[in-house]
Amino acid sequence: MGEHILDKPIRGIAETVRQGKTSFEDVMGEAVARHQRHDEALQAFKYFDGEGAIESARLADALLAKGHDVGPLMGMPISAKDIFGVSGMPTFGGTNREMDPEWAVDGPVMQALRRYMAIPTGKTHTIEFAFGAVGTSYHYGAPRNPWDAKEHRVSGGSSVGAGVSLAEGSSLLALGTDTGGSIRIPASVTGNVGLKVTIGRWSTAGIVPLSTTFDTPGYLTRSVEDAIIGFGAVDPDYDDPEALFNDLDGIDAGDLRLGVCDEHFWDNCAPGVAEGVQGAIDELAKKGARLIKIPMAEAAEARKCLYDAFMFGVEGLSHVRQYFLDRMDSVDPTIERRLNAGIDITGVDYYTSVRTLERLNGIVCDKLRHVDALVVPTVPHTPPTVEEVKDIDDYFAANALMTQNTQPINMLALCGVTIPVAQDKAGMPVGLQLVGASGTEERVLASALACERHFGTARERFGVPPLLAG
Repeated sequence: MGEHILDKPIRGIAETVRQGKTSFEDVMGEAVARHQRHDEALQAFKYFDGEGAIESARLADALLAKGHDVGPLMGMPISAKDIFGVSGMPTFGGTNREMDPEWAVDGPVMQALRRYMAIPTGKTHTIEFAFGAVGTSYHYGAPRNPWDAKEHRVSGGSSVGAGVSLAEGSSLLALGTDTGGSIRIPASVTGNVGLKVTIGRWSTAGIVPLSTTFDTPGYLTRSVEDAIIGFGAVDPDYDDPEALFNDLDGIDAGDLRLGVCDEHFWDNCAPGVAEGVQGAIDELAKKGARLIKIPMAEAAEARKCLYDAFMFGVEGLSHVRQYFLDRMDSVDPTIERRLNAGIDITGVDYYTSVRTLERLNGIVCDKLRHVDALVVPTVPHTPPTVEEVKDIDDYFAANALMTQNTQPINMLALCGVTIPVAQDKAGMPVGLQLVGASGTEERVLASALACERHFGTARERFGVPPLLAG
């Protein structure tokens, strides 16, 4: 894949359009062409509307020519995980048939992006009811991770097509949701940036639910710079993404205060993962960043609460029974097994876990107020091949490993960003997770941007994914 205007950051593309050197239509045309070129191999999308996206780009060009400029996201291609309602597009939610029209209407997150005239190109594949971190689907197979040109490796879930759509070039911002890691996991294993916001910061209206307690909307991008532009567009506290970017830019990586720990997050790491993340942390320390030891025993305790009360399964089963009972006879067997694990959980066990998590959140947030971010590996496990997780028990073992380091962040109601910093022994991307206390997204994003300024983006550091390099 040669260099093209589409390979620039969102702000760079926007500037080039406004200089008259290209148009939104040309940018979108290239995005659609890349989808057509790579879709057979990658299979990122459940639904794609290239013609509609190009027509919307023409409209954006006409409005810009008349002086109507709504900022850097104007005319840019985005994708939406297929649990987001997007007006004019069907929603399947990973199931084997289309959902009722009530699930195909823009919610607040999509409405915010439309106000800035971002253009959805289509709906990316998700795991059924967004309940799985590996990236395989009984109904639709598995989008292919472009970082392995020889074997079909998974690309993480449950926002399974999101990171692949970024690699393909048909999207610059890929909407996803994160209940136990479903943004950060696919972002990490596809060499992208993923943002998980604090529970309740962004509305989940217009999104098919898994867990109303823990679901958080967010997105994957190719860079932290793009992530900040997206944050400024979606977050209700801001109305100027460019101004927010300028506010968060300018911190030097050597000035950061970074929390480090020994507990939990470094367990079970595949060859090259711990080494890659530790090497990145060492680089930052050598540049001048201050490393502050923070014991994090609460991470394992928080994850135990999830399993003791199987919280996602309880809430997920409740939603399926309320809204989608007619689909239970066709549910993916791995998803059915996970949902049914919630049947025997008592209300007493569930609310005991809820109270425990509230207590742990207070403890951890107090610890994190002393640092800009806690830094740990995002995913300890090399993404397996599809063949390696064909057996249901092997699938569950891989799912547990892939969620090991992300689930505690959800359980503790924290926020976090993953950025690509290394490649493991298998040549797959490795993510560094920067974690902040509840409500400190701006601080974490500023820290992540400072790190990106030092490390470079995945493309600058590792080049083009091998499957796309031809």
